[in-house]
Amino acid sequence: LDTRSLPTHPAIARLLPGGALQEGATYSVDRSLTLTMLLLAAPSAAGAWCGVVGVPEFGVEAAAGFGIDLGRLVLVPDPGDQWLATTGAIADALRVIVIRPPKRASDASVARLSARLRKRGATLLVLGNGSHNTWPQSEAMLSITESSWTGIGDGHGHLRSREATVTVTSRTGGRPRSARILLPENYGDTRTRSA
Repeated sequence: LDTRSLPTHPAIARLLPGGALQEGATYSVDRSLTLTMLLLAAPSAAGAWCGVVGVPEFGVEAAAGFGIDLGRLVLVPDPGDQWLATTGAIADALRVIVIRPPKRASDASVARLSARLRKRGATLLVLGNGSHNTWPQSEAMLSITESSWTGIGDGHGHLRSREATVTVTSRTGGRPRSARILLPENYGDTRTRSA
């Protein structure tokens, strides 16, 4: 890609083609709001305006816990049939957009939206819903392939953190790349763990 990169969590950056999220590019995320929030956190913390379209369960308290600046976050929980038009319109003003498509878009619609994203330098994170996880022209597919929680003892205690394996499969091929990441309550404390 001949584009500029966005701030990206270091553990994720080393897995991505180009070593970071790229402006004007699209990435598919396999159903994980946690991973989606982790991807939004670094650009948001650096001052980027972000938007979330078609994800009514996107929790602002959880987003704040990841370090997402709620003052620079636009939520469109239910764009209805105009989800593509809504995404295109906010791409003119926001740098990072999350969308969960309610249905598969036509190739022509995807091409128009991709051209608009490239022109504006906006990055699209497509949150899959199980039936159509991969967006055409995605630079990579990101997924949590394994996870475990820590903190609960023998019937007592509370959840403290989540350890997850994040796997990235590039559009250009090659072997998928993975890293173990600790996901506690705060983005600033999220770190890579030795595998």
